[in-house]
Amino acid sequence: MFKIVILPQAKKDILEAAKWYQTKQPGLGKRFTGEVRSKVSFIEINPMACSKKYDNARTAYLNTFPFLVHYTIDEAKNVIVISAVLHTSRNPKIWKYR
Repeated sequence: MFKIVILPQAKKDILEAAKWYQTKQPGLGKRFTGEVRSKVSFIEINPMACSKKYDNARTAYLNTFPFLVHYTIDEAKNVIVISAVLHTSRNPKIWKYR
């Protein structure tokens, strides 16, 4: 089993998106964070299931919300590093600067 590490900037991405969704409809921010947690659990169990997009980075689409979870896998250390959770309309190369 892999250990999940969520970088501070990715946590900030999640928090900002959840706050935004919460302003649109009560409870929607909580649904967003729940879906992120669910996708992170999926990644932890099936790290190779998502395709590589950029260099060694893989992306996983959320099911309901238009966001991608960007992550890398360090097989030698059994660690998955989540570097970004970005809206699909944003430039995906942002994750490289994290």
